[in-house]
Amino acid sequence: MKHYGLIGHPLGHSFSKDYFTEKFRREGLDCEYENYDLPSLRIPKLCGFNVTIPYKESIIPYLDELDPVAAEVGAVNTVKVLDDGRMIGYNTDVIGLNAIIPRALPWADGKMPLRGALVLGTGGASKAVQYILRKNNIPYKTVSRSKEKGDLTYQDLTPEVIQSHLLIINATPVGMTPIINEAPNIPYEVITSQHTLFDLIYNPEETIFLKHGREHGATTINGLAMLHAQAEASWRIWRRAEGTLFQ
Repeated sequence: MKHYGLIGHPLGHSFSKDYFTEKFRREGLDCEYENYDLPSLRIPKLCGFNVTIPYKESIIPYLDELDPVAAEVGAVNTVKVLDDGRMIGYNTDVIGLNAIIPRALPWADGKMPLRGALVLGTGGASKAVQYILRKNNIPYKTVSRSKEKGDLTYQDLTPEVIQSHLLIINATPVGMTPIINEAPNIPYEVITSQHTLFDLIYNPEETIFLKHGREHGATTINGLAMLHAQAEASWRIWRRAEGTLFQ
């Protein structure tokens, strides 16, 4: 039996184990996928594994090699372990994001002028979002609680800033199970039907962030489709011997 898994902390929100367990059962594969809820970073002996908060950046020094995309992003969410024990880091979040963000743009149909995006958070998930925005030539600003980490702080989010950034992406864990009654601190009262709110969180299905957006007429998207796309990309990486992420 081959063993795979997810490392991070906490993992009570994650659907990854159920997703891969059902995939392995459906395809008749002699494989197992487990959650490794690690309060400190330790790397179990597996054939491959996914990485989630808070280790997408801190795992990099433990790896032997980075795929060029992961190196450019500066974060890893998938690791392939070779037969000789070497570990190669990839970022498959970008696969899921690239399947969603270009289609989610409020101005994609050409009926309104190009506007910018706001990326809430500056961690590993945010870095993957920023990579996809750059690749699609979408101007953006990052938002952080710290002036040193982001382009803007939450206190800088005036009505004018919100109105000039029609795509708002939550790349923080705020609102994720089990603390579902929280939301990023933005002025939701100025959200309009021209906005799109995209939350990378998929559990709960509708976060308070998305609920506020829906109540103000915005288009809302959760992270479930992204989870599925990045999981399938991870599996393709684990099954092949060599190659880069986009082969």
